Parts: sequence; C-alpha cells; structure tokens
Amino acid sequence: MASLYPFLFEPNLHTIVWGGQRLRPYKGMSATNEPIGESWEVSGVPSSTSIISNGCYQGENLNHVISQHPEQILGVAVAKKYGNQLPLLVKFIDAARDLSIQVHPNDEMAKREHGKMGKSEIWYIIDAQPGSFLYAGFRHEITPEEYKRRVAEGSITEVLAKHEVKAGDVFYLPAGRVHAICGGILLAEVQQSSDVTYRIYDYNRPGMDGKPRELHTELAAQALDFHVQDEYRTQYSNQSNRANRVIDSPFFSVRVTEMTGAFHRNLIKYDSFIISMCIEGDCILKMRSTGDEVLLRAGHSALIPASIADYDVVPLHGKTRILDAFIDNKDRSLSSQITRFLHITSK
Repeated sequence: MASLYPFLFEPNLHTIVWGGQRLRPYKGMSATNEPIGESWEVSGVPSSTSIISNGCYQGENLNHVISQHPEQILGVAVAKKYGNQLPLLVKFIDAARDLSIQVHPNDEMAKREHGKMGKSEIWYIIDAQPGSFLYAGFRHEITPEEYKRRVAEGSITEVLAKHEVKAGDVFYLPAGRVHAICGGILLAEVQQSSDVTYRIYDYNRPGMDGKPRELHTELAAQALDFHVQDEYRTQYSNQSNRANRVIDSPFFSVRVTEMTGAFHRNLIKYDSFIISMCIEGDCILKMRSTGDEVLLRAGHSALIPASIADYDVVPLHGKTRILDAFIDNKDRSLSSQITRFLHITSK
C-alpha cells in the first residue's frame, strides 16, 4: 500500500449568478470577469468530486482513493458510520450579490425525499465589506401560513433576523434554519456532504441561463424550523497560538488557530480525517510519523488522513490562520482502545 500523506486538490470553482471576482485571486489564480460564487475545496459529492493535485495519487478522484483505504483516510469510526463516504464538504464562498433565502432539510427528510444526507453547516467570515450583513433565523415566530403568504408577496425578508458581520464572525446553521449570505461577504463554509438546498425566495432574478431559478416553497415549509433563538451568532474564544474550539456539533467539529510559530497538532484521538482550510498565511504541514511535508497556501485546503493526523503547522510569513474541520469520535476511540487493551492483556 502506498503511504498516505496530506492531499491537496485541483481548483473546483463554480460560476453562480450571485458570485464575485475574489476567489480566484484569493487562491493565487489570475482574475477573470466570471462570477465565481463557490470554490469546493474538499468534496466527495458525486456531481463535483475533488481531484487530488499532489503526490502519488495526483490526478485521482478523491472518492476512488478513499474507497481503497477508507479506515486509514476517514478513520475507523467515520468509515463505519458513513459507509466509507466522506461526510463533509467544505467551500470558500464569495457573495458579490445576495444569495437566495433558503433552508436545508435534516437527515430524515433528505433521506426520505432525495435519498441523500441532510445539510447542517457553519459559516466563518473571512472578510466583509462595511455594512455587509446576512440572514440567519427568524426575528419573531411566524406561522406556516404567514410564511407562504410572505413568500408569495415577496416580503419574507421582513421577518428574518438580520446580522451585520465582520471578519472572524461565525454562524452555525443547523438543518431547518432559514438563512442567506448577502453581498460583500467572503467566507469559509463547513457542511454535511449534501447538495440539497430549498430556495424560498430569489428576488425574482434570472439564473445564469436567463431563466428564473426554481423555488421549493412547499418542501421548504416542511423543512423550516420556525423556533426563534435569542442569539444566532456563535461565540468562541479567539486566542493566538491556540486551537480555539468554535463548535462541536453532531455532524462536525471546527477549530480555528492563528499561529505565529510552529504549532503541533496531534488529532489522532479523534479517529477522523482532518480538513485544514488555510484562511491566511502560507504554511508547511509536517507529518511526524512519515516526515512528509506539504506546502499549504492561503486560500487552499488539505485533507489529512486520520492515520497520520499528528503533525506540525509551520507559518512561512510570520502568521498563519487555519480552520480545521473533523468528526469527533474521541470517546468512541477511547473505548475502542480500552477494549483492545483488555483483549490483548487477557491473552
């Protein structure tokens, strides 16, 4: 078996009507006039799967490589739970214009209606132009009947919670929470590996083909959680040279680290792949078990296999900011380790 190493990926850019021109320069690519809305950084979604760009698996489809070594890449617990499939999708998103008002189904509804995984997600704001805002949740509770009426008359945004944002802000969006990114925002998104989105309202604008984009009013009504939260913004500590816990959800865990020197990350205990999104500052990833070194540039992402997730991050230009996403299986891993230990010692 070929030894595993951190995977880098070919650009996977998506042209969308609301997209801007920031993603290509952010990734070190030449600018164009295309409205690039999304860069799918690490994807196992069959319609747009990541292609590995480095090492002995260069040019290969990520899903194919995972199928060859599922437990080593995904982690034993992740491979078992998700049927050897990558359960996360991460993106960089550039909204030059407002996205549609939308909602995502939970696992149960997505499986019933589409045979797919549900979609909970989290947004980390990388940059926001002055006055930029997004929608997340309702301002006050409304009924399903009022929801349908407001969609029909185009007034749904009047009852949504509006949040002005700045760099470093985080919003967790569990399935069922109404939301929309609005113009002027560049962000990193971590989500369940699903492409199911229900558009509620799209400002009556045409898509890239000149035709109105499809709305999903009835399905959205089934998916929506009308409950109102006191606070929609995620609060977290943001200390330098420390892996700051942003969220531990049933679907993914996220940490953000801003480092000014070599920083050791031993994440073997999670029994999970690690996706590292380089938000700022080029760095080197140095694997402790294999000695492999990979250059991770700002605006790019790497998938670190679970079996080698003990490594150092070394900034190249004074400071690096990394967002890590993974599945937290540490309790299960610990029990598995104890079980294996008792089994061995009883012989």
